[in-house]
Amino acid sequence: MNIFICGDSTAQTYDPGETRMVGWGQVLGEYLPGAVICNHAKAGRSTKSFLKEGRLQELDGKIQPGDLLLIQFAHNDENEKPERHTEPWTSYTENLAVFVDFARERGAVPVLLTPICMRVWENGILQETHGEYKDAMHALAREMQVPLADVYRDSFRIVEAAGEENSKAFFMHFRKGEDPLYPDGLSDNAHTRRAGAEQFAACIAAALVRMGLVPGTAGNGSEAG
Repeated sequence: MNIFICGDSTAQTYDPGETRMVGWGQVLGEYLPGAVICNHAKAGRSTKSFLKEGRLQELDGKIQPGDLLLIQFAHNDENEKPERHTEPWTSYTENLAVFVDFARERGAVPVLLTPICMRVWENGILQETHGEYKDAMHALAREMQVPLADVYRDSFRIVEAAGEENSKAFFMHFRKGEDPLYPDGLSDNAHTRRAGAEQFAACIAAALVRMGLVPGTAGNGSEAG
């Protein structure tokens, strides 16, 4: 089975010689050894810019009946830049529907993934992020009968359980002098290093198994609760 990924920087594959950033799509194959991962996620892309740049059409002729198309956007749809921004209940869901239809027209199975949470703590409490985008995706999944993996919920639970300090190990946090690539240190609460990518990829793989979308597993392919 081939699993195609359309998404943003949180899923992208990176060169380890250039950055310690690791997207969940980069390691997903470690949790689904029987699958071929085709990662088309690209940093800075929203549903709007990904489609406008023709990145979805690049899959035409590659994606085949029975393949999976994992669709995860929101971080950049929230961005106010006009070339990226979408509104959650209109342009965002309209664009997501384009991905869904593209997969179905080619006999592939679309799977919607809510975005990974951001590591935003205030007064010892992990804050909700991504606003109505995740809710809009849930609504679209129900409307179009699309399998949905609630990665936001799972990632939130993982980060919350780790705690404010320990959860830094999942994201791009480096103390000054800790890593030669970041001599002045770094504090990035959106992008993952390997530990976080592994945690979230494992959640996604488990969701695909629960929904019966991986060969040899049971499930009805409905929205994951």
